[in-house]
Amino acid sequence: MDPNHNSNQQQYVEEDEFDLIQLVKTLWNDRKTIIKITVIFMMLGLFVALFSAPQYTATTVIRPVLSGSKSKLSGSLGGLAAMAGINLGDAGSSSSELPPSLYPQIVGSFSFQKSMFETQLNISELDSSVSYKEYYETHHRPSLLQSLKKYTIGLPGVLIRAFKGDSNKEVKSLKGINTMSAGELELVGLLGEQISLNINEKEGYISLSATLPEALAATQLLLNAQKVLQEAVIAFKIKKATADLGFIKERYVEKKVDFEKAQANLARYRDANRNVTTALAQTESERLESEYQLAFSVYSELAKQVETQKIQVKEDTPVFAVLQEAVVPLKKSGTPKSMTLIIWTFLGGIAGIGFVYSKGVYREISKKWNTTAAKNR
Repeated sequence: MDPNHNSNQQQYVEEDEFDLIQLVKTLWNDRKTIIKITVIFMMLGLFVALFSAPQYTATTVIRPVLSGSKSKLSGSLGGLAAMAGINLGDAGSSSSELPPSLYPQIVGSFSFQKSMFETQLNISELDSSVSYKEYYETHHRPSLLQSLKKYTIGLPGVLIRAFKGDSNKEVKSLKGINTMSAGELELVGLLGEQISLNINEKEGYISLSATLPEALAATQLLLNAQKVLQEAVIAFKIKKATADLGFIKERYVEKKVDFEKAQANLARYRDANRNVTTALAQTESERLESEYQLAFSVYSELAKQVETQKIQVKEDTPVFAVLQEAVVPLKKSGTPKSMTLIIWTFLGGIAGIGFVYSKGVYREISKKWNTTAAKNR
């Protein structure tokens, strides 16, 4: 075995032990600094724990049951409609499914946010229920910690909005064009933090949560969010089936008029030609009879198809199985106050050790730099 190798290895071990001992000595000598920094962080943690607004989270778990129904339009209707000059196309065909992976797009949509603004909330300090928008624009008072956060971390944003005074002006509402005020835009950002949607694609269920300072209000917001989300999914799913139903109803009304007209023409002709036995009269009677039978066939088939398409709309309507009902939460959500204090104290200890160590490293670097500079002179 090479003696030089053993000598170098022993030297490295001694240097590591020396560095570790030196580090411990440095930390011990500056222990007062570490304790001061730890105490400062502990006080900050105590402040955060005491002045953080309480939060309650209500949660529901639902599973959309997607349908796979197929078209039930009969072939006879297509043939009769073609004879009558009507092209039903793909009427009654299966509607497209909306996968749960697109549900977050619904939650972030303009119509969903507007519906959430109208959610009625029961607040303990108010005598009657108020809408979500009215509560946050008129009655809500931010906590001390939220105010400090707004005017410290969020101060640049406040200043920017103050200088951009035009952004607070209301945009003139036009028919068919969605508009949103600056205040509503802030509420949209707030809703994005309060409403959470998690999708478990493997198991096929979604978890919807709402967080507010009061337990009952959080549950009310959650229930309305669930209702609006389900209505949006249902509206998308049955959109084509509903459009097909409307199309068939229109054709039904048109052919009903044609049928009644053909029926009246045949009746009038028969009344006017009771005793006429000529071939010409017989031919005209047969022609009117044929028109009547064709109009009656198309009309009766369309009447049947209206009822069939109503059933199709019902079948296309997705069903949501509620796996976990929304219940008013009893416990506060978020990090417990004791844990908040422990976390901040631990961070203070780490910050104190890091500060002392970095200060020692800086001293060593400065010392070597000064020594090198002195030798170069």
